[in-house]
Amino acid sequence: MITNELKTFICIADCGSFNKAAEKLYISPTAVMKQMNFLENRLGLTLMVRSSHGIRLTECGKSVYKDAKFLISYSENAVENAKKIAETKEHILRVGTSMLNPCKTFMDLWYKVSSRFPQYKIQIIPFEDDHHGILSVIKQIGDKFDFIVGVCDSKTWLSRCNMMNLGYYKICVSVPYHHRLSSKKHLKLTDLYGETLMMVRRGDSILNDMIRDDLEKNNPQIHIEDTEPFYDIDVFNHCNQSGNLLLNIECWKDIHPALVTIPIDIEYTIPYGLLYALNPSKEIIVFLDALEEFIKS
Repeated sequence: MITNELKTFICIADCGSFNKAAEKLYISPTAVMKQMNFLENRLGLTLMVRSSHGIRLTECGKSVYKDAKFLISYSENAVENAKKIAETKEHILRVGTSMLNPCKTFMDLWYKVSSRFPQYKIQIIPFEDDHHGILSVIKQIGDKFDFIVGVCDSKTWLSRCNMMNLGYYKICVSVPYHHRLSSKKHLKLTDLYGETLMMVRRGDSILNDMIRDDLEKNNPQIHIEDTEPFYDIDVFNHCNQSGNLLLNIECWKDIHPALVTIPIDIEYTIPYGLLYALNPSKEIIVFLDALEEFIKS
């Protein structure tokens, strides 16, 4: 009900700078600046004065800030009251889906347990796999989404959501179709000697760091290239264009049509499951408990 530009303006005013606001909102400083330029042009007002020391609100800006804070609070209360009315009739399970985090696994489970929950309906909500914005998506679990089915060993992700484990995927390696290894059905680590293997940089994934430690200690003939901390389609495109190899998982074997994903003799597996809010509603807890009971049985 309130525009993103107005919320960004409030954040900038509270933080005192574009960079700090961008960090808090999980968007780029350029995106923050564009939103503010759009808002000021739309209102025909100068809301803030920029300097090397940060920002300072103009008198107009102070007035808009004060009233906007009230409007946002009032709007949030209105939405919350409307949600309470809606929940007395039926509960909507909002499931996020994307290319790298498809909701099919959830839907397969839903079809098996839906008869136990006649009051629940499913709403599928798409989102983009973009390593610049994925943390913003994760932050919206519990607000915009109730669940996202994700492959998750990320400390950053798991500081922002819970995960109900549904299973594990095997580690694979993706290679371009024109690569010398593309015809193989299974890879040994020695097949990778002399090659460059792309994998996420250290620090966020315990599993990834364990694999990297193992490779660096026992297979130094494999050159490792850091990728972005979270995969998106650009990572797969770079693998194809560079001719390098990419550490991948079995569920992403069909992400890029120009890459072949091949099993490799790495013993590690990565968990996947339902990502849900740190503080889920009672309805979500009841649903998860029933789902867990069904899985165990």
